[in-house]
Amino acid sequence: MSAAAMLWRWGASLAAPLLPAYLRRRLARGKELAGRLEERRGFGAARPPGPLVWLHAASVGETLSLLPVVETLAPRVQILLTTGTVTSAALLERRLPPALRARVRHRFAPLDVPSWVKRFLDGWRPDVAAFVESELWPNMILAARARSLPLVLLNARLSPRSAQRWRLAPRLGRELMGAFALVLAQSEGDAARLAALGAPEVRVPGNLKEAVPPLPADPAALAALRAAIGGRPVLLGASTHPGEEAILLEAHRLLAGAHPGLLTILAPRHPDRGAEVAALAESLGLAARRRGEGALPEAETAVYVADTLGEMGLFYRLARVALVGGSLVPHGGHNPLEPARLGCPILLGPHTANFADLAARLLAAGGAGLVEPPEAAALAAAADGVLSHRDHGRRLAEAAAAALAPAEGLPGEVAEALLRLLPAQGPQWGQGPIDA
Repeated sequence: MSAAAMLWRWGASLAAPLLPAYLRRRLARGKELAGRLEERRGFGAARPPGPLVWLHAASVGETLSLLPVVETLAPRVQILLTTGTVTSAALLERRLPPALRARVRHRFAPLDVPSWVKRFLDGWRPDVAAFVESELWPNMILAARARSLPLVLLNARLSPRSAQRWRLAPRLGRELMGAFALVLAQSEGDAARLAALGAPEVRVPGNLKEAVPPLPADPAALAALRAAIGGRPVLLGASTHPGEEAILLEAHRLLAGAHPGLLTILAPRHPDRGAEVAALAESLGLAARRRGEGALPEAETAVYVADTLGEMGLFYRLARVALVGGSLVPHGGHNPLEPARLGCPILLGPHTANFADLAARLLAAGGAGLVEPPEAAALAAAADGVLSHRDHGRRLAEAAAAALAPAEGLPGEVAEALLRLLPAQGPQWGQGPIDA
């Protein structure tokens, strides 16, 4: 074990007595569930008979990317799915098909304390484990390797900045990456950086997030919003950050004359900013209403603030064109796959580092419009091109769909890679067939 891994192990063990207080603070902030705190210490195992595949996703985006893989695996094996956030657990409850719930067990991942990790692995005894994207917890990974548990890093990514940081602890990087039997990278660039870090076998099947099903929408809520909006043109600012709302509001003012009845929907990335965003609109003389207050847009409403969680599927279905936020300001951009999956024409600012490969592919394929420079006039011009010419919007949506089409078979490919790592038999499987 490298010196860095040993220091991490000792540090986590020394910190363990303080971590229950840390978990209680998270509970007070709504970041943990009261009845499930013990899962963070490795308790709560209920291993079913038969082969068990353990999948771990940190949060909402990673959990969503796993759902098509889960649907492919669940008829053939039992699944333990761990996550690290309350929101991801709630999403799983909403999105997991009822027919699969008997075969998928959710737990919160234990914190990376050696004794807690041991308790978790002793209780569940998985046959294959797969971590999503960049979840590299040293104690968990090294404990799994010590048990000869086949490990896979799914949809793996390693940014140039993260790769640079790993150069400060190269032995630890090699030790952790060397524990993985297989690394499935999102892109060729990620693959090269992961191989340089020490991954022994790296493949590039593609990005699982490109195979995620479209965001759902409550039919009654969608019908109510459509009735309230009527035939008005809709510009959406999706997952916006401070600074972006001001650009969108100024673009609204520039567009309103040419597009009577224009409604701009602003969905801030952090819904607790809803009052702030509405106040900004009102200060510019634009009548605003907030969904977080239960309001629907009225005839005089110019700006509708979508300050709720889990409803982006509604707004992408309503919009004639959507600016994906985090891209007009240097935040790195948010996921353009969500509007693409729903046939909503996409606009992107220049700041798309978080989805650099995907954004570049969409732009090159004509599946998104670029707002450059990231200013109101450029945004208004790009939005006007879609609002004034439905054929242009349709071409953007069709090109985006075509760019994503190759990923449709990816969940099955990933599922087969995991199944091939299952041992031929295992005493932990129990007696008899898996319960249906």
